[in-house]
Amino acid sequence: MKRILSSLRSLALFAVLAPAAFCAQAQAPQPPEIAARTYLLVDVTANQVLAAKDIDAPVEQASLTKLMTGYLVFDALRAKKIDLQQRLPVSVRAWKMPGSRMFIDPKMQVPVDDLLKGMIVQSGNDATMALAEGVGGTAENFVKLMNDQAKALGMKGTSYRNPEGLTEPGHLTTARDLSILATRLMQDFPEYLHYYATKQYRYEGTPASNSTNRNMLLFRDPSVDGLKTGHTAAAGYCLVATAKRDFPGVGQRRLLSIVLGAGSENARANESQKLLNWGYTAFEAVKLFDAGQPVATPAVWKGKDSTLKIGRPTAIVVAVPSGSAGKISTQIVRPDPLVAPYAKGQAVGTLKASVNDTLLVEVPLVALDGVEQASILGRTWDALRLWIK
Repeated sequence: MKRILSSLRSLALFAVLAPAAFCAQAQAPQPPEIAARTYLLVDVTANQVLAAKDIDAPVEQASLTKLMTGYLVFDALRAKKIDLQQRLPVSVRAWKMPGSRMFIDPKMQVPVDDLLKGMIVQSGNDATMALAEGVGGTAENFVKLMNDQAKALGMKGTSYRNPEGLTEPGHLTTARDLSILATRLMQDFPEYLHYYATKQYRYEGTPASNSTNRNMLLFRDPSVDGLKTGHTAAAGYCLVATAKRDFPGVGQRRLLSIVLGAGSENARANESQKLLNWGYTAFEAVKLFDAGQPVATPAVWKGKDSTLKIGRPTAIVVAVPSGSAGKISTQIVRPDPLVAPYAKGQAVGTLKASVNDTLLVEVPLVALDGVEQASILGRTWDALRLWIK
């Protein structure tokens, strides 16, 4: 079952970023001019790309690397390999890390909780190295875990050379891959997202400098709750930002913006805010089906039940150009006939949503309940009926 669910998450994310997404097929509203080398805006709730530029171009990662480091630390926490109150040693290597720092040293034993704040809020390379060594044993082994995880998530354009993001040959990613990572980070570890919304942090006994989160949008827009900034001379100024706003009939709608290679710290914030505001106003969200609501209940053959409920465990929401909600049409594409057995969560087909015959998005549909195989007599009878049919 875990394998089935993991595959479905990958399918859903592929749908987000595949060329069949709205921005590539429909007459989408034109995004504002964005002063960055590459950018991407994703409606996470609807699983749709709203705007994109050069999303497969290889780029320097800078401290956006720490999104993957965080993903692996959260995974280790969930697996109880470490815990938040566990104190980790600070190696000389961690202490001497250049760039942004938390200002920890080898005399300290620092709780994982504080190291996470040091890595996320302060973007501390020393905190990041301490976490990498604590989870992976060595930085080199942790980097291997990073690359393995990138492969598992389908981040085909990403390669890691270090856990903190300092410039190094071959340490590259793409806007597409960053959207996959950021989306999975939010979906897989919602209990840890509060770290990314923290505005101020300083570890007791360390200097007060570098205590403010560099994500300016946290201070400008109350709907923004993450995620990570990055900057090196090679990467320029980068920001992966996310916001959630409430809308009638839909609930919380989350957008994700990725702006890479902006000209300044202020510019990356301004361009990200521009994208988010445009996404919320140029598109409206429409809930087609509630979580767990059957999209269809087709007949199933050779099973103990005669029908199969298909839908999504989460609500099915689509983003459409503002004012076109009444023009949505849907089509289900699935195998026919459906022959048992079906496991709960097994992929069954696809729901296609369109406006004016223009495809918006394809949503994978799954079995909401399992259907076991019928007895030999039942299967034989249905085989005969299918033959006559």
